[in-house]
Amino acid sequence: MSLKIKEFLDYKSEKYNNPSFIKEDPIQIPHLFQKKEDIEISGFLTATIAWGNRKSIIKSSKKIVEFFAYKPYDFIMNHNDSDLKKLESFKHRTFNGYDLIQFVKSIKNIYSNHDGLESVFAKHILKERMHNSIHEFKKKFFEIDHLKRTKKHISDPFKGSAAKKINMFLRWMVRDDNKGVDFGIWKKIKPKYLSCPLDIHSGRIARKMGILKRKQNDHKAVIELDSYLRTLDVNDPVKYDYALFGIGVFEKLDFKL
Repeated sequence: MSLKIKEFLDYKSEKYNNPSFIKEDPIQIPHLFQKKEDIEISGFLTATIAWGNRKSIIKSSKKIVEFFAYKPYDFIMNHNDSDLKKLESFKHRTFNGYDLIQFVKSIKNIYSNHDGLESVFAKHILKERMHNSIHEFKKKFFEIDHLKRTKKHISDPFKGSAAKKINMFLRWMVRDDNKGVDFGIWKKIKPKYLSCPLDIHSGRIARKMGILKRKQNDHKAVIELDSYLRTLDVNDPVKYDYALFGIGVFEKLDFKL
């Protein structure tokens, strides 16, 4: 581990992990709510559609909570057929209204029969990583009758995916940053189990810094980046997501260490 790299990434993490980050990030959607279930449901759905332009993600996520009359948990648990019919018009890239309806039904099953999202993700943690839990969560999520097309909207690390969206969601729920950005409302999972939500921005910067060698943003790359970031902070490795993502989005790439 290079002490210079750690100092640099600690500084950048501190710079970007603050409330000003919220206003331009999809994490603003779950910040609309106070109730635990509303936060995690809105956060899960927002993370699910988190690809493409961030403004577009935020706009589409706001449409979802508007469909729910800003009561996500109540809608999930008490909707009727006519409520679901209204969701058919939704579309964000390849995630359409029928996918959203399937997610509503699957989330209801998770809360009705499996004690909620936190409990499902907290099970099956192996080797101090969430990858097996994500794999098992997907199986549980689609244990009810479902549309085959909708399964593509939940990634599986064991099929090679970086699972960026779910790892981002888990960061939101698990990590208590004491800055008012990540929520830290899930107490059954330790932050040290989390993985960086690897995307085009964080991957590009990690490679430029020489802390990630693998060229593809896939499961193997996540494991590689995990291993390095945990040498910097074994208890809170994903705080460095703020540094890598923030540099990639907001700064020029000509920095030197």
